[in-house]
Amino acid sequence: MIKLIASDLDGTLLLNGAQDLPEEMFTLIPRLKKAGILFAAASGRQYASMKRLFAPVVSDMAFICENGALVINDDKVLYQETFDADLMKDIIQAVNEKEGAEYSCSTKDFYYIQPKTDAFYDLLKNEVKCDCKVIKSMEEITLPCLKMAVYEPGGVTDECIKYWHSRFSDRCKVVTSGTAWVDFIPFQTNKAIGVRVLQDMYGIAADECMVFGDEYNDIEMLQAVKYSFAMAHSKPGVRAVADFEAEREEPVLEALLQANGDIGKVTLTPAGK
Repeated sequence: MIKLIASDLDGTLLLNGAQDLPEEMFTLIPRLKKAGILFAAASGRQYASMKRLFAPVVSDMAFICENGALVINDDKVLYQETFDADLMKDIIQAVNEKEGAEYSCSTKDFYYIQPKTDAFYDLLKNEVKCDCKVIKSMEEITLPCLKMAVYEPGGVTDECIKYWHSRFSDRCKVVTSGTAWVDFIPFQTNKAIGVRVLQDMYGIAADECMVFGDEYNDIEMLQAVKYSFAMAHSKPGVRAVADFEAEREEPVLEALLQANGDIGKVTLTPAGK
């Protein structure tokens, strides 16, 4: 029986650049809770942005934020990781030197940003609906950083990935997140940590969990449970670690509810590896 479902957002629940959840999720999540199944959103996004996204059902779910650096349930912090301050400064310096690149520095409650363009501020504030604090220099960063992220307005190309890997992959994990972001994460941090925190809290085994993802920052989470789903459009490296695949997540959740949480009664599509 399934007792925990963790799902990535961008590229998984939010398809084709969408910034609003499928309406079905606002009925599915309370139904999952009633059936004894905890739903957790697992994203590189900040907690404030995720709460807005799931506003009608916040009390019915948990949150794995900042790629696992922050885990919250019932508005209580269950786990929090911090980012190395010297590495943070070096990434900011690299962003300032790279044409077009922008950064966000995550804290528990908001992003520090130093926008080069109005478009970047508008993206975070009005499209993604993040809480942001605009600064003029890195010296204004006084709160602990949880995660660094770089925005590439032209999209994350192979050239971008190689550039950021060459600069920082010896000091932290460098992973793509969506189509335009590169996340910098402490080696010990990943979304699977958030899954394990919730498993420990509720006494849930790995074979009682389902996870959904589509990007390389989802890999550890996909590997951490028995029932892992890569979205059909995922890169081959992501599908290679998943057991199953899905075009959309909502029909799988509906089928699970119809089966009263018994995953053995749900027809699943093996991952195309």
